[in-house]
Amino acid sequence: MSDRNEHKSLEEVHGSVNTSGKKSLWKRILAFLGPAYLISVGYMDPGNWATDLAGGSQFGYSLLWVLLMSNIMALLLQSLSTRLGVVRGMDLAQASREEYPPFVNFMLYIFAEIAIAACDLAEVVGMAIGLQLLFGLPLLWGVSITVFDSFLLLFLLNKGMRKMEAFIVALIAIIGGSFLLELFLAKPDIPEVLGGFVPSIPNNDGLYIAIGIIGATVMPHNLYLHSSLVQTRKIEKTKKGILQALLFNFIDSFIALNLAFFVNAAILILAASVFFKNGMFEVAEIQDAHKLLEPLLGSSLAPILFALALIAAGQSSTLTGTLAGQIVMEGYLNLRIQPWVRRLITRLLAIVPAFFTIIYFGERATGELLILSQVVLSLQLGFAIIPLIHFVSDKKTMNGFHIKWPLIIASWIISLVIVLLNAKLVFDELKSWITSVEDATYIWVFIVPITIAVILLLVFISLWPLFKEKLGRGWITNHAPHKNPQTIEVIAEKNFKHIAIAIDFSGSDKKSISAALQIGGKNAKYTLLHTVETPGAFIYGTQIKDYETDKDREFLKNYKSQLEALGYHTDINLSFGTPKKAIPKLLNSAEANFDLLVMGRHGHKMIKDILLGTTVDVVRHRVEIPIFIT
Repeated sequence: MSDRNEHKSLEEVHGSVNTSGKKSLWKRILAFLGPAYLISVGYMDPGNWATDLAGGSQFGYSLLWVLLMSNIMALLLQSLSTRLGVVRGMDLAQASREEYPPFVNFMLYIFAEIAIAACDLAEVVGMAIGLQLLFGLPLLWGVSITVFDSFLLLFLLNKGMRKMEAFIVALIAIIGGSFLLELFLAKPDIPEVLGGFVPSIPNNDGLYIAIGIIGATVMPHNLYLHSSLVQTRKIEKTKKGILQALLFNFIDSFIALNLAFFVNAAILILAASVFFKNGMFEVAEIQDAHKLLEPLLGSSLAPILFALALIAAGQSSTLTGTLAGQIVMEGYLNLRIQPWVRRLITRLLAIVPAFFTIIYFGERATGELLILSQVVLSLQLGFAIIPLIHFVSDKKTMNGFHIKWPLIIASWIISLVIVLLNAKLVFDELKSWITSVEDATYIWVFIVPITIAVILLLVFISLWPLFKEKLGRGWITNHAPHKNPQTIEVIAEKNFKHIAIAIDFSGSDKKSISAALQIGGKNAKYTLLHTVETPGAFIYGTQIKDYETDKDREFLKNYKSQLEALGYHTDINLSFGTPKKAIPKLLNSAEANFDLLVMGRHGHKMIKDILLGTTVDVVRHRVEIPIFIT
């Protein structure tokens, strides 16, 4: 059986919220509600505010139809993402890693990271603006403060998925409630609002804003995130159970994304009814909108609500961006680093351009930076959507739960619309750059070839799934989270009673096992220890049931079988969380009767020790029995 068919779940949380045993229909639905709310915050982040404000102030209600179209597109695409996660038990990054050659996967990873950085940039700037509006802090101070909110996610994850979902819902309630009151104060013209749902693009500037709205609404990192989060629900892997999960996840998405649509529409309607109606066509800056709300609406409450909603939007979005970053890195690269390091990297990638923009172009340029970040997101969409459509259309891997032709056609139309809009934007921008400078050599030498390469990559990921069987799958790497178990040979014996051997499925395993067998011989008992370190393991402990846990248990059993075949009495112990805590807890427990712990060094250099964390140095100070380090 291929790796593709062995996949059961992600390296993220899986099967932790029990949805079975719920007799009431409402209780079953409520058990599934949650993941889409984490997704929806990405659809109402500060980047959306900038594009919605610009669209409403410049073009009135005329771009409301773009918001509606984007919401429908988002609902369809998120439903495809949930289908991938529920049916195949894989996130979009993992499925891509299994499908495409390594170099292509690396490029897709880079694009995904760019999208996440662009999203985080909008959140950083939005949070900083919100703090400035509410407390008068300079933007640079606000940007600096956002570094510390990076670690809120780690705290919430330790409290459990349901509590984090509740926190996000509370932030959404603040945003929605604030804009409900804002609309009440603005009193928009309802017939004109309804007229905004008639499709029209006023001019090229309107197209730029429309593409920004699409990029702000349909966010690529949300496709990765949603395919992972749906697996926090434990479902019955029967036809009925899967169909029920798909239905209830769609209901979850429908409710959450329509709430996000309400927020986005409220911002655009507010801008149109307050600014456009008063001849203020250039209010694209969030700061200007905040300043003008009080005199135009005649209420001091309006700007306060506006700032509070902005802070809530930025804070909620930053949490989901972090999770998406972990999923993308682990899925594409099979690389897991310390969560705080991952969060810090993501945030620094956003802070640097924010600092640069504020210092060199001034605080007034932050609005343009927000819109640019959303256009960048839109440009990345094709690289997430096209693989997703291929995956959920595959009859073989979807085991009969593939999407049917009407959905396939609709999905490809959406993909084509996004790609063509982006192509027009890129073409217009290149043309503008070339005609606006005296010497365009550097554009022809650097920018144009890069653009062509990106187009070729897009063509490749579109066609590869159609021809991969003919071209062969030799390029596709093993998707297992660790290297395969190594062969264990008979070792000269030395007497010992009960030896614990720490296993990490690296090259040091053979050394550790060999050393333990030399010390204990066949008269000793051996227990192979391994700790599952996925995010889900940290949160849910022994309740986690994901792909890596299954593979780790399988590999431990492989080692056990080899040792028993050689005549050694062997047990296995699989713990969850971090080995720095799990190993000492086991060895120091009252029931433990271990005489010796054998551990191997990772062989990390200083940088890897910082990124991946050390284990030996911590464990040797915490255990009460001798340690043999190989």
